[in-house]
Amino acid sequence: MRRRPTTATEMPDNALQVIRRVAPYLWPEGQTWAKRKVVLAMIALVLAKVVAVGTPFFYKAAVDQLAGEGREAAWMLGAGAIGLTVAYGMARLMNVGFQQLRDAIFAPVAQRGLRRLALETFQHIHQMSMRFHMTRKTGGLSRIIERGVKSVEFLLRFLLFSIGPLILELLMIGAVLWTLFDWSYLAVVMAVIAAYTIFTFKVTEWRVKLRRRMNDQDTDANQKAIDSLLNFETVKYFGAEGREAARYDRAMEGYESAALQTSYSLAFLNVGQSFLITGGLVAVMVMAAVGVQSGDLTVGDFVMVNAYMIQITMPLNFLGTVYREIRQSLVDMAHMFDLLEQRPDVTDDPDAKDLKVDGGSVRFRDVSFGYDPERPILHGVSLDVAAGETVALVGPSGSGKSTIGRLLFRFYDVSGGALEIDGQDVRSVTQKSLHGAIGVVPQDTVLFNDTIGYNIAYGRDGATQADIEAAAQAAQIHAFIEGLPEGYDTQVGERGLKLSGGEKQRVGIARTLLKDPPILLLDEATSALDTETERDIQDALRRAGEGRTVITIAHRLSTVADADRIVVLEDGRIVEEGTHAELLAREGRYAGLWARQASERERAA
Repeated sequence: MRRRPTTATEMPDNALQVIRRVAPYLWPEGQTWAKRKVVLAMIALVLAKVVAVGTPFFYKAAVDQLAGEGREAAWMLGAGAIGLTVAYGMARLMNVGFQQLRDAIFAPVAQRGLRRLALETFQHIHQMSMRFHMTRKTGGLSRIIERGVKSVEFLLRFLLFSIGPLILELLMIGAVLWTLFDWSYLAVVMAVIAAYTIFTFKVTEWRVKLRRRMNDQDTDANQKAIDSLLNFETVKYFGAEGREAARYDRAMEGYESAALQTSYSLAFLNVGQSFLITGGLVAVMVMAAVGVQSGDLTVGDFVMVNAYMIQITMPLNFLGTVYREIRQSLVDMAHMFDLLEQRPDVTDDPDAKDLKVDGGSVRFRDVSFGYDPERPILHGVSLDVAAGETVALVGPSGSGKSTIGRLLFRFYDVSGGALEIDGQDVRSVTQKSLHGAIGVVPQDTVLFNDTIGYNIAYGRDGATQADIEAAAQAAQIHAFIEGLPEGYDTQVGERGLKLSGGEKQRVGIARTLLKDPPILLLDEATSALDTETERDIQDALRRAGEGRTVITIAHRLSTVADADRIVVLEDGRIVEEGTHAELLAREGRYAGLWARQASERERAA
């Protein structure tokens, strides 16, 4: 059963489960070095707190020595006021030293855990199905991952090194006050701590809701910014810079309002905390002053009580921040773990085997499919593509051409029927082997923001420079690349924007040729190009298809006239198939499409 997602205004109802998910990164199985470091860090933590609690004793003793009050305790070993002052300074230094040692020891554990979780999340997102990525916003997704991973580091550090140490220190100071002073001192301190904690938690609960709203507005603004920048050209085409700026500003206006409320609530929290702490400090100091006046306490005792109250104040002041951040971290991690718990729609069977391609024949057997069960796209499509054959899929928009290509690559599973390659159902083989057997040249080749050489080499891991250049020559782009000042080291820009449409397509073809797949899927690979560029690209595609099974999805019929077979789709059904000449002779649906496009070409000329 899928866990109910955490909303932006509530704490995850399974906070303990979230913490359990984090625990393995703190105490990783099979990593003795990490466990050893955690233990050493805890030892350093305890030593730091013991030194911190013992430090005021040196302060008290030095004051009593200077005031000429009290008796010299055995532990002083005859040390004078100067020696005790030096000892006090050394104790403070040791406290800081043990804390820094603790952080240094634990840092590799935290960073390794952070790295493992980031990698796990990255791999999981790539394993998710096409349906998942079609319904998620990249900007919002990246923020969820970023916040979730950072929250794990925070929780590993502060849950272990803030809440635990704070409780330990308060218990030790309480024991000192109970032993050396009257029970009333401990009662006042405990009352202050209780009031402070209740006030802090109540106000923080309110602030968490404000913080959630602020984060939601931040995510919304980030999504709009990324969406706008990714569509930079479209924005320019329609002169919509002002509209985009206004859209972004509206999102930031909501963020501004939430951020102001968060700031105001923080001021209220700080004032309230200061009032409680100061009240407690004054009460205890008055009690100590009365004791000094009556002769029951020394001036050193007065100073030591003050030192302990200040020592309590520091971690308590930090408590509100830590509690708020832990709440925030738990919510952020709940969102991220919710992503990790989502299972892909398309998965490998437990007994899935690698696809074995003998020739590359493809068979659709009564295939039915719909992205939405209420709106089917394909209705009982049956199609056989022989090994080495070139088959073109044509038809009007919405007829199901591209859907067939997505099913072949198994971005989705068929709703009915079966899809086979060399007699093997694609659902019974591993996705990795299936993807390795199919090369795709899409309508719009998207390139990484790297060099031309890197983008071509992406077709096969470990390809040599000679392999890259051979693929570029086959795609008829080698001469163009060689003519560039930086050659194969030329940067292509974000999504390949520094290259023309034809150049990007050739790079995409070269990348696919380098992959050397037995089956080639051309998904309207030239529909976005001009006629002259399309003619050049067609030559490269013909060379790319030699010796391979080729399925071409096309809108322009002129680009597939020489295909071995043309299949006409309409409303998710095959209505005609045959060669170009056979279909024209039938004077059916294909002939009508051909005549219409020929008329459009004549008018354009």
